[in-house]
Amino acid sequence: MIDENELIDEFEELEETEDGALFEHHNIVVDPGQSLLRIDKFLSNRLLNATRSRLQSAADAGNILVNKQAVKSSYKVKPGDEISIMMDYPRRELKIIAEDIPLNIVYEDDDVMVVNKPAGLVVHPGHGNYSGTLVNALAFHFKGLPLFNSDDPRPGLIHRIDKNTSGLLVVAKTIEAKVKLSLQFFEKTTKRRYVALVWGDMENNEGTITGNIGRSLKNRQVFTVFPDEDYGKPAVTHYKVIERLGYVNLVECRLETGRTHQIRVHMKHIGHPLFNDDNYGGDRILKGTTFTKYKQFVANCFEMIPRQALHAQMLGFVHPVTGEEMIFESALPDDLANVIVKWRNYLSNRINE
Repeated sequence: MIDENELIDEFEELEETEDGALFEHHNIVVDPGQSLLRIDKFLSNRLLNATRSRLQSAADAGNILVNKQAVKSSYKVKPGDEISIMMDYPRRELKIIAEDIPLNIVYEDDDVMVVNKPAGLVVHPGHGNYSGTLVNALAFHFKGLPLFNSDDPRPGLIHRIDKNTSGLLVVAKTIEAKVKLSLQFFEKTTKRRYVALVWGDMENNEGTITGNIGRSLKNRQVFTVFPDEDYGKPAVTHYKVIERLGYVNLVECRLETGRTHQIRVHMKHIGHPLFNDDNYGGDRILKGTTFTKYKQFVANCFEMIPRQALHAQMLGFVHPVTGEEMIFESALPDDLANVIVKWRNYLSNRINE
């Protein structure tokens, strides 16, 4: 028997994800006492900002499922139906200005584009960043494409990475591609690998970090792991040590979920913050000696990479039109590559002293 307080079990994959979907997702279990009602009417009564037109568009795109089968907006819900829905975010009142910002395009065809985002570039406009973003660059690059002439603040975006994280992003050029790619992120069938430089010598060569992630209750600008499963959203990060460099380790991280700042939060949670991550305590000396020479060495490293040492190195997905599996890799950017070499040299000199 379903409890009255559990009649609607819904969740959302919001836009604030380290590498998550930019669509809105809900799961709903229909009340055992529910009378027959059109599904667009039923959902509009229960979901915030879910207008009938948005719901009908979702149904037309095959994105409203009942008991795992796509249905039309005229479908009448029945008690016990399990509904899954995916909708694009409602348009915001924000004018997107096309800006001629250079893009590092790794791949492009009529349906998708893969870009290698540099550190420092914000992905989409938001508070304090209304221009100079990747979306502004895309609006210029894709002038004439319907998807990029709608004043949607996130046209073509399927996922995002933090401003100061570098690496690969896939962009959709059509509505069909956007829907199909977003579904792959939602169903966790994409492949994503990051490389990070973290503080400390990790105890295990590989492992898995779990723990719900949500906004900190003390500082809304950062996120944290909540031991109580009633807070935050489930997050899973798999890691593997690539190279041990004394007081820091180079690690590979594979995402099973995509939460805001996920790798940064999870690494801090296990006591290994990312090198020079000013939000999560990695911008100070956490391991090493008290010698002045060493402190100067670390300060020089911070200057070389004035951001968190994190790079989205590999991205894989199934092409939304051809069905071909596509894998892309990106070389480490100069700042991260150079600071790794600097730590190698430091470790070598320390061993030979």
